[in-house]
Amino acid sequence: MIQFLAISEVILAILVIAVVLIQNKNVSLNLSTMSGGMGAVTKRGPEKVLHNATILIGLLFILNSLFLFILT
Repeated sequence: MIQFLAISEVILAILVIAVVLIQNKNVSLNLSTMSGGMGAVTKRGPEKVLHNATILIGLLFILNSLFLFILT
């Protein structure tokens, strides 16, 4: 069981790194480019899928790490 968790830890770590690196790099926190009447910006399409995948894989990574910590 511990060996399975250790292998899945490595796989999840690689997946988290890959999904984060794939995400759009053109997003900035520069507030000076926003106009006064601009509404909220929503994620659509592949950007939303990557965002949700990052959250899900990150959560699985944290849970896997906790289980691995508890069992060892």
